[in-house]
Formats: sequence, C-alpha cells, structure tokens
Amino acid sequence: MLEELEKKEKRLLELEALLSDPNVVNKSELFRKYAKEHSHLLRIVDKFRDYKKLDQEIIDIKKELLAHSDDELRKLAQSEIGELEEKKRKIIKTLEDLLYVEDAESERNIIVEIRAGTGGIEAALFAAGLYRMYLKYAARMNWRTEIISASLSEKNGFKEVIFSVIGQGAYKFFKYESGTHRVQRVPETETSGRIHTSAVTVAVLPEAEDVDVEIKPEDLKIDVFRAGGRGGQHVNVTDSAVRITHIPSGLIVSCQDERSQHKNKAKAMRVLKARLYDKLKRDQLAKTAEDRKKQVGSGDRSEKIRTYNFQDRRVTDHRINLTLYRLPEILEGDLDELIANLRESERKLRLGKKDKSN
Repeated sequence: MLEELEKKEKRLLELEALLSDPNVVNKSELFRKYAKEHSHLLRIVDKFRDYKKLDQEIIDIKKELLAHSDDELRKLAQSEIGELEEKKRKIIKTLEDLLYVEDAESERNIIVEIRAGTGGIEAALFAAGLYRMYLKYAARMNWRTEIISASLSEKNGFKEVIFSVIGQGAYKFFKYESGTHRVQRVPETETSGRIHTSAVTVAVLPEAEDVDVEIKPEDLKIDVFRAGGRGGQHVNVTDSAVRITHIPSGLIVSCQDERSQHKNKAKAMRVLKARLYDKLKRDQLAKTAEDRKKQVGSGDRSEKIRTYNFQDRRVTDHRINLTLYRLPEILEGDLDELIANLRESERKLRLGKKDKSN
C-alpha cells in the first residue's frame, strides 16, 4: 500500500506542475481533466502525509524513550506512543478505504430517481414514503435537496419522483439505496386485512461533470410543450415544459416542474448527463460482471435489496442478511445503522478481493 501511495504523491506533484503550465491552462478541457484528477488525489495524498508525519513522530518518541532512564518519563512516553499508534491505525483504515473501497464519485452530489413498480396505488404511496425518508436522511446529514421532476398519483402518491441531493459524500452513503424496495403491509382500502406486497425501484446516480460525458448539440432533440397535471394556475399558460431526447442513446428526459422553460431545460440536462454517465459506467462494469456481483453497492435496479414489513415493524436488507426491528425510525430517516453495515460489508469484500489478488 505504501508503494501505491508514494506513486500517487509523485503523480500529484506532476499534476501541480501541469496545472501551472500555460500550455495546459489555455486548453480548458485538458485543464479540467487534470484539475479533476488533482482533486481526487489530493484527498488521498493529504491523508498519506498525515500518516508519514505521525509515523515519524512515533519514531522520534521511541528514540527519546531509549535515552531516558527515568521510569516516570518512560511511562508517559509509552502512553503517548499508544495514543499515536491508535491514530495511525485509524489513518491506515481511511487510506485503505480511499484506495480500495471508495468510488471515484464518492464525494459527488447525486440525482435520485424513485419509481412506483408493481402494486398500483399502494406502490405509489410507498414511493412517496421512500421520498420522505430520503429527505429526512439528507436533512440529518446536513445535505440540501432539490426536486427536479414529479408525477403524482392518487392519494398523494408518486408514480415517479426525481430529486437531487447536494452535499459532500452524498453518493458515498446514498449509493446503497439503488435497487428494488419491497413493502409488505395492509393497504387502507383492504377490508379483509390481507397483506399486500408492492415494489418501488430506486436509482442513485452521481452527478456528471463536464469532463465525464460529451454531449454534442447536434445529438439533442429538444421539444417544448405546455405542462400538465398539478402545478397551480401558471402550469398550463406557457410552453415551459421541456423534453430532451439524446439521439445516439435514445435516452429521453422531461421536466415541467418549473414555470421557466430555461430552468426546466437546465434540470433536464442535469438528469440526462447523470443518466449518460451512469450508462457509461454500466457498460464498463458489464465487461467485468464478476466484479460487479461482489459489490454491495452495485446499483442494479433489478435486484431486490430490501423489504419493509409493517406488520412486524421489520426492515430486512437482503444483500447482507441484516434485519432490524426499527421500521418507524428508519422511515423517519434514521438510516445510519443500515448504511454503516452495508459500508462495512462492502469494505470487507473489496479488501478481501484485493488481498487475494496480491
């Protein structure tokens, strides 16, 4: 690991020189590419420098320890070494995470797409419940949320809702939510008390940066139309809704929640970029299908990841066989225990895979 870190520190110094080179500064695309790599490496190298500084401090104290004959001073030094060694272990764990566990997109903002699946109105109501749960979790983490698009159903459920989460580390924690969420409960309309099973799909997409995907204007078909559905008196007055079709991929994104056509277009473009970037990542992962199967946070929307059983107040995450009898708290946004267990499981998988490859 130390050899890898030395290489990354050397590369960081190379990038710092490149970013001050006029030939690079004048080429905006190349400058952004190097700046992005520099930002990613800086987090790792800063922590590595902390490690080296701490390691040297331990060596220095040990040298002083050998020179002392005073028992009291030796005990104090031993105690200080113990504290520093504990700090060192924590830094090593962080470095392992940065090198082998965390994705390059870990610190990015995200776009979350929630869609009602099988179950009709009940699925749409649960989609609204998940949306509320995620808003509360984001608030607990001091992240900002912004709704991008919503399609309402009966009884204030959602056929689909798309929103962004803005805050450092959003993708790192939210990525485990991608997949199919199943709910088991008695619907309000069920007179016999029979439990129904419904499903909702969640997609968590890291927001794409300009250097991640190239979108040519000629590859886009942009339509504007009059917004429909709920939205107040202004919604049907002007052609403010926007539909963007990316011709090469066939991806279509619509947005009509804003009164301004420009704002709707900007929001739709954010979603389109995120989906294109997600498609690019999935195409790359498809080439290493075995690696993908071993990832806890693979983001496969077809995978049933979690069941929410209201009768037993139970939440079961099927990827790690974890069951918690804290359904009300979890639906109020208390996802900390769930996500901590998922992160630790993925950490063990990735580090285990790395050890086998050595």
